[in-house]
Amino acid sequence: MAIIKTLLGKTPQLGTNCFLAENAVIIGDTLLGDNCSVWFGAVLRGDVNYIKIGNNVNIQDNAVIHGTFEKSPTNIGNNVSIAHGAIVHGCTIHDHVLIGMNAVVLDDAVIQSNSIVAAGAVVTKGTVVETGTVYAGSPARKIKEISPELIEGEINRIAANYHTYSGWYKE
Repeated sequence: MAIIKTLLGKTPQLGTNCFLAENAVIIGDTLLGDNCSVWFGAVLRGDVNYIKIGNNVNIQDNAVIHGTFEKSPTNIGNNVSIAHGAIVHGCTIHDHVLIGMNAVVLDDAVIQSNSIVAAGAVVTKGTVVETGTVYAGSPARKIKEISPELIEGEINRIAANYHTYSGWYKE
């Protein structure tokens, strides 16, 4: 069973139909929407600031979600995939976004809807990733616009797949 820990009087709140892997850790002022999945080794640490996560969000293996004390909470929209090993810290991620494997998104960055942060990218403090773009590199920079096929074929497909995968573990 996942570790769900109350801290400083705040208990994580989970929406309906969520999957939590046995070694996922969810702490403190953390809110998950409906149909979310938190995979093996992922840590959502709502200790120094809040974490709010929308519906149909998957946080894959060994990802870390955190914020900055008294400065930067973390807000994640709907239909978002946070891939393996990613770090999402004190930022805002809008709807229909893919954060790639081992990507880092730092304080006060804003990832607008229908966007991709490529694997290994480092989105530095305060960066705004524009709607419909792919950002890659370190520091992350815009490398291209996203086609409707890429939105459907990657962003939406991955989010839907992880909803399916989580169902396998609930049976």
